[in-house]
Amino acid sequence: MKTPLMGSYPEHDCLFLLKKIKPEFHSIEDKERLIQTGQLHYSQMVSQESKPTPEYEKLFHDLTAKYKHKLAEEILNLSCLISNNVKQDVCIVSLVRAGTPIGVLVNKGINNYSQYNSTHYSISIVRDKGIDVNALDYLIFDLKIPPQSIVFIDGWTAKGVITKELKKAIEDYNTSRKVNISNTLYVVSDIGGTADYCVTFEDYAIPSALMNSTVSGLISRSVINDQIKKDDFHGCISYEHLAQYDYSNWFISEISNCFKTAYYKLAAVPDEQQRAARNQLTQNYIRLLMKKFSVTDINRIKPGIAEATRVMLRRVPDLLIVNDASNPNTAHLITIANEKSIEVCVLPEMPFGACALIKDVD
Repeated sequence: MKTPLMGSYPEHDCLFLLKKIKPEFHSIEDKERLIQTGQLHYSQMVSQESKPTPEYEKLFHDLTAKYKHKLAEEILNLSCLISNNVKQDVCIVSLVRAGTPIGVLVNKGINNYSQYNSTHYSISIVRDKGIDVNALDYLIFDLKIPPQSIVFIDGWTAKGVITKELKKAIEDYNTSRKVNISNTLYVVSDIGGTADYCVTFEDYAIPSALMNSTVSGLISRSVINDQIKKDDFHGCISYEHLAQYDYSNWFISEISNCFKTAYYKLAAVPDEQQRAARNQLTQNYIRLLMKKFSVTDINRIKPGIAEATRVMLRRVPDLLIVNDASNPNTAHLITIANEKSIEVCVLPEMPFGACALIKDVD
């Protein structure tokens, strides 16, 4: 039987269904060139991560202080919604890595406030490659977890690429394994209007989006390269050299210390009609941006504060667009743009806080 991987979280908070692999680092620039020239898929490469700058660390602390009560309430709203929908003990399956800290928090929320028990595993899903079927097999056939108790969680949506990937992957998995896992996706913020359930459409700086491995159990995003064999979990690298800068458990404590019984309730969440309208708004504006900035590859455009943050940290950005230069939610993005000499453009009518364009290096 395969063995789950411990990140820097306690076992009762999160187990990663990933295989630790030998690091083969690519520089951000090299990675971008290989992705855009089609020589390698983004999931085949990973970059070394360095410690956050003191300024950036301060920003992370400031945003956590500012939004911890808001996020705590949203997490407990989501926990209540899941318990109400599943009506049995729950197996939270978060999508590495953006979903991981959210999964840890929802797991705590269900265990502390509902009548049900919850366990939490974090697994890999990759654009164009699908979900890690070996991880699902492990849960269902090795651990004998009831398929109907599995709930998928991510941090947010943007264009809806991962939502689509999840829907298709679970449909294929259910057919091939003759099981019935729900392909329902739960997120905190659904700016793309593509998730099945969310708490808000608001595009704000969810603090965990600011950090990479240092808020996700010191684990890299998932990797599928030649070190991954047919029966392996998808791979990852452990960034143990960043242990002294690891805020994974600190962040969980900061948010969960703000949990209140009053937050654990069925809040008014966006309905299908509102989601469809939000989705239309996002898709229309993405098309408009692509035309305005002559972008032909949709993968080069990343809407939303969380996705823009990832571009600014992990890719080669060409342009940062914000809808308000004085919005505290995008202050960190403007800081990075200034550090990297990236142009910042203000479009007040944009329906999300930020959008980043990846540089065409092909």
